[in-house]
Formats: sequence, structure tokens, C-alpha cells
Amino acid sequence: MIQVGINGYGTIGKRVADAVRAQPDMAVAGVAKTRPNFEAHRAVEEGYPLYAAIEERIDRFDEAGIDLAGTVDELVADSDVVVDATPSGVGAENKPLYEAHDTPALYQGGEDADLVEASFNARANYADAAGADHVRVVSCNTTGLSRLVAPLSETYGIEKIRATLVRRGGDPAQSGRGPINDTLPDPVTIPSHHGPDVNTIFPDLDIDTLGMKVPATLTHTHSVNVTLESDATAEGVRELLESESRIFVLPEYMDIDGSGKLKEFALDAGRPRGDLWENAVWGESITVEGDDLYLFQAIHQEADVVPENVDAVRAVLGEMDAAESRETTDEALGMGF
Repeated sequence: MIQVGINGYGTIGKRVADAVRAQPDMAVAGVAKTRPNFEAHRAVEEGYPLYAAIEERIDRFDEAGIDLAGTVDELVADSDVVVDATPSGVGAENKPLYEAHDTPALYQGGEDADLVEASFNARANYADAAGADHVRVVSCNTTGLSRLVAPLSETYGIEKIRATLVRRGGDPAQSGRGPINDTLPDPVTIPSHHGPDVNTIFPDLDIDTLGMKVPATLTHTHSVNVTLESDATAEGVRELLESESRIFVLPEYMDIDGSGKLKEFALDAGRPRGDLWENAVWGESITVEGDDLYLFQAIHQEADVVPENVDAVRAVLGEMDAAESRETTDEALGMGF
């Protein structure tokens, strides 16, 4: 069994831990927390060995009645690979720790691309991570765009992409985020960072992105325009996207007209935490006018990178090829509606 250490047990880390535990070839070596908050208590209740991310704070865990398995240094030493799910910028600070133990590390999309040997998307460039010591699983928005680009590029070719990303102001638990009553260009300059980030997966892709931040917490929403290089029909594109395991094409009869109903649907379907690991593409939005394809998709910022982290573990260690890993991950998680 692959022993996976998870440094950071917050929004992403706790989801990755559950996904790793569900895999037939992986086990959670432990999780690390900086403080004994509700998530630390929950980790212990879930049976995950808990490690102190900051040695000087061990007494805080003792005062909270939480038994620790050790320090993060010990967790890294005992792991075959570490998923760093710490806040943006902290992963870079942790890199020397992983190097000291010669333990491969996976970082999240908030880290700079030049920190790592490869940026990663399971559908697009799985093989690039093979044997790498430091790999970045790209952000939720970049993951969502890459999943869309890969099949379209392979089938039709892409001349150019223009995408407007309407971004949630914060995750549901991020009480300090905003805006509260505003709509913000984010950033005002063009392009937003998302297009260049997609280029870390598709270096030759011509893509422009614009970003907006709105007072919502449920999902990001993308308005995407793709100029294709060969003839396409809306029906053909829809069938292509429906064949992708990590793209969920919403049928019109479901009457899911926004993120609120989409999350309610995921909860009713029994998804843990109401998570949507897939891109959710509104089927009736898929339109082809001449060479131009248009569509809307929702990206669940808390969840779509979770299966990518699982696949990146196997890619780094050379355990499976891309197709086998995605299939194994999807089956273990119960992917698909």
C-alpha cells in the first residue's frame, strides 16, 4: 500500500484524506495540523493519525485533549509521498522539509509553478509527473478548464479560447472573505492569472481569461468560448463531453439552473459534503456558431482537485498509467451521476 502523508487537514486536505483512504492501493499515513481546531478533532474521530505541523504548539493539542502521533517531520519520514494541502505560500516554505527526507511532494494550485518540476492534470499531462520530486496539482479553475480543453483539442483542435470566470467570494467556511455586496473585476487587468496557469498544462494553447469575484460561496461559474479548428456540431460536442468521466453534462430535464440546485443535487445524491468532483456543464448551453463553441460550466472549488491529487500520487511513483489511474480513482470515489 502506498503510504500518503497529508500536510494540512483543511478544506482540501480532509477531502484528499478521505479520497486516499477509499483507494484500493493507498493508505493515509497521517495528517498534520497547526492547531487543535474542530478539524483536528474530526481527524482523530475519523481514525487518522494526527501530527503536529508546528512542534512548538504540541502543548495546545495536549490542552485540548488530543493525542498526537508525532510531529510533521516524522510524518514526512514515514510517507512514500506527501500531499501538501497547506494555505498558498506555505507549501514553498515546506519544500526543504520534504527534500530533507527525500520524500516526493504534491502541492496545490496556490503555489507558484516555478516551485515544481511539473504542473499536473490527470486528463491532460499525467506522464509529465513520472519520477518528479515536486509536482503542483493546478487550481480548481485550471483543473476545470484543462478537463475541457483536452478532449476538445484532441477531437477538433483549438484555435483560441476566451473564458470569463465568475468566481465565488470565498468558501462557505471562510467568514473573512468577500465581497459582501459587490461585484469585483478580479483582477482589473487582463488576462487574469488563470490563462497563464492553463498554459502550464498546455504550453501552446492560445487562451485569454477574465476574472470576476461575486458574493457567493457555492461554486465558480465559467462562460467559455472556444474557436475550433475543424467543423463541429453542438450534438457532437455534447456527446464528446458526456464521454468524459470527470465532466457531468447537466440534462435540461433536471431543472438545475444554478449552483444552489447543483449543490442540493449533489447532497441528495449522497455525495460527501455535497462535493462535485466533476465539471458541471449545462447541456443546453452547448452552442456552436460557425467555428465558435460556447458553453457554461460550474466548478466546485472545494472538490474538483481531489481526484487529481489521488492520480498525482500514482503518477509520481509510477504505479499506473493515466487511464488505469483515473479509472481506479473514479471507481473508488463513486464518480459519475
